[in-house]
Amino acid sequence: MPADIHHSSAPERAPRLNATRARQGRWGKHVFWVLIVSTILAAIALFGAWTYRAGDLAAVEVNNGAKTPAEAQRYDTPQAPVKQAP
Repeated sequence: MPADIHHSSAPERAPRLNATRARQGRWGKHVFWVLIVSTILAAIALFGAWTYRAGDLAAVEVNNGAKTPAEAQRYDTPQAPVKQAP
């Protein structure tokens, strides 16, 4: 048996944690970078989708809901005088 291997008769004890504490993650640099990178990728995806559909958005009628002067005149009625009871 080599001299550099040491065996002890007493087992080493690891700190005991309850199940909830053992399942909790740590807040660290890795989590921060995952959040930053995923947010940037989501923003790029949204911008890319908007850019891809920009032609369809520009094809929408400009005067949607707003009447042209000629069209508005069709709905213009003369104002009638007020009728008063004697």
